[in-house]
Amino acid sequence: MTSKSDHELVPVHELMSDKEVKELLQTLNLTLDGLPKILESDTQAVKLGAKAGQVIKIYRRDGKRENPYYRTVVEG
Repeated sequence: MTSKSDHELVPVHELMSDKEVKELLQTLNLTLDGLPKILESDTQAVKLGAKAGQVIKIYRRDGKRENPYYRTVVEG
């Protein structure tokens, strides 16, 4: 599932599958606790229907490149 805000400055947010998260954590040699956090109550998390323990991939534009950032959803 992907969410794009109505505002052009808000980057695209995408809810990752369990398989994608497992591969990401193995690649980065991290656990969910090692990723930055995003609250379940965050506007984009709500739009995605994200629940605590899931991971959201955020596509930020840096000039001409799009760089992915990852956030673990936490209660709140």
